[in-house]
Amino acid sequence: MASLRRALISAQRILKSTASPNRIHIVPCPNPCAQSQSLFRPQYGLVSRFSTSSHSMDIDLSNEESKRRLINRLLYRSKQRGFLELDLVLGKWVEEHIYSMDENGIKSLVDVLELENPDLWKWLTGQEQAPEPVNGNPVFIAVHKKVMNNLDNHSSPETRAVAGQPWVRGWDDFKKGRDSPITGNQ
Repeated sequence: MASLRRALISAQRILKSTASPNRIHIVPCPNPCAQSQSLFRPQYGLVSRFSTSSHSMDIDLSNEESKRRLINRLLYRSKQRGFLELDLVLGKWVEEHIYSMDENGIKSLVDVLELENPDLWKWLTGQEQAPEPVNGNPVFIAVHKKVMNNLDNHSSPETRAVAGQPWVRGWDDFKKGRDSPITGNQ
């Protein structure tokens, strides 16, 4: 339902956008069918089916008031994702770096914030290899480097998931059943 709401808000922004020299906007497509397909096109191939394009957020750096609003919006989005670990990691990183970002950095940050929480967490912690477009994002690279550095400094390798294998909960290791592990942290 949230994905549908985001798509509708994105469509409304596209329809209401007006030309401004310092504003990034999408030019409406003359073919309505192609336009509706572009609204729901995945951002990184098949990575995230319901994500919107990075241009859905109105980036206006023309004056201090609009820049302040944009920074507050991005800070909120990075700290209130609904995924505690990402709230802490992304929120802290964005809080430290957003004031020194240029327009391209802000676009990269918006691209990272548009990613789905479970995928982003797996990619940041090295549980799965991130797709090529995500690996080329400078904000993702910086946050990933910080997360991996913290993991290397504060956790032993035995407690971390092996790359390419899912993160395993430890609280139900003794539960015997068809889908449960036989012994230990498998």
